[in-house]
Amino acid sequence: MQFVPRQPDRNVNITPTSAIREFLVLAGGLMAIVLVLYLLLGFAVELLIPRLSPRFEQVLASSLLSKTMSGKIDAEKSQKLQSLLDRLQEHCARLPYHCTVKVIDSPRVNALAAPGGTIIVFSSLLDELSSENELTFVLGHEMGHFFHRDHLRGLGRGLVFAAISTALFGPHNQASRLAARFLNLTELRFSRQQETAADHFALDVLHCTYGHVGGALIFFKKLASMHHSRYAGVSFFSSHPLFPERMQDLQDYCRQQGFHNGRVTPLPEGW
Repeated sequence: MQFVPRQPDRNVNITPTSAIREFLVLAGGLMAIVLVLYLLLGFAVELLIPRLSPRFEQVLASSLLSKTMSGKIDAEKSQKLQSLLDRLQEHCARLPYHCTVKVIDSPRVNALAAPGGTIIVFSSLLDELSSENELTFVLGHEMGHFFHRDHLRGLGRGLVFAAISTALFGPHNQASRLAARFLNLTELRFSRQQETAADHFALDVLHCTYGHVGGALIFFKKLASMHHSRYAGVSFFSSHPLFPERMQDLQDYCRQQGFHNGRVTPLPEGW
């Protein structure tokens, strides 16, 4: 029997499957891995946040606050606000750590809760307040985020990465600095439930301090008016969303708790 060579039915150097199909399979597998990691990190956030000690939180804050507090600190106004904040913490707001407040010269109308127990108030927000009651509500609201640790949950999965890198390599390593670039405190977003809980905390502080909640709704109506008129500097509602039901919820909570309005205390001259 004579052997007759012949060409193979297909090129053995070329895979029989489609290149597009292989790409889709690999891309799908990669997306699945990323999704699993994302979900695991989300679970890690909820597991890690309640267990972060205030001391460790302050270590993390050192790499984040320098970026947020890049403006000029108004020492005089910061001291005045600190006196009020100390009074609130001593009598009406028990928190796991002592909070401090810094006033930053800025055209932004905003305030935020930063890791480590620091409340940052931008000077333009103070310019819009006319009473100590409004200021107390603002500070109380940010303390509410501290109480529920929303400020850490808002940083999310980036915070987990920063915490792990800080624990392994220290606060000043390249990984920690990289994580800090993606942790923009001024762009924090809070959910409706978190905002509601912080509002309730602020109302409790306001009522504990003055015996009434006068000033709370004035503050919201004032900023809402500025927001609707597209005032360029208002960023309070970008990080503290104004849900349509939010002011109604404030009124409902006051009614449930038996809180009532009262005469507000004007801010001293020089504010």
